[in-house]
Amino acid sequence: MSLGSALGWRGSVFAIWSTLQTSESRQMAAIMVRPFGRQDVGAVLALMRALAVFEGYDDKFRLTEADLVEHGLGPSPRFGVLVAEQEDVIVGIAVHYIIPWTYDLQPVVWLKELYVAEAARGMTVGHALVEQLRQYAIGIGASAIKWTVLKSNLPAKAFYRSLDGQPDEIWEPWKLKIDP
Repeated sequence: MSLGSALGWRGSVFAIWSTLQTSESRQMAAIMVRPFGRQDVGAVLALMRALAVFEGYDDKFRLTEADLVEHGLGPSPRFGVLVAEQEDVIVGIAVHYIIPWTYDLQPVVWLKELYVAEAARGMTVGHALVEQLRQYAIGIGASAIKWTVLKSNLPAKAFYRSLDGQPDEIWEPWKLKIDP
């Protein structure tokens, strides 16, 4: 099921109004959250690269616009991306994929990357992205949204706690590195 159909979108977007603080006055600015399209690929790639720099793996970053189109917008997408726009500028992304069901017959939505441009932080962009992802998860009957966070990223941990997210006290992440 596509993200758009799970949310009941038919060419429309979900808008959340956010109060933004500027140096001169308070103003209302719309945060539009929607699935990404071909027109967004350059901006999505730029934000993904910015996240790679922030998290320290930019030297290993190999993703291209062609990869995003092929694997995210092709006939059988492997992942989805929600984009958040303010004043026609993409300021945040939520990259996600589905882990099919196992014992409980419910999928899990895995939030692979959540990134908000530095200039847009503190303006509820991240909240809007996660809320739309939550609505998508509900729409597909998922049991949870899961993610990882850098141990050192205390602001991200505080943000996730503000959403009622919590560390998994039962499971811890492990990996098996595959060297070519």
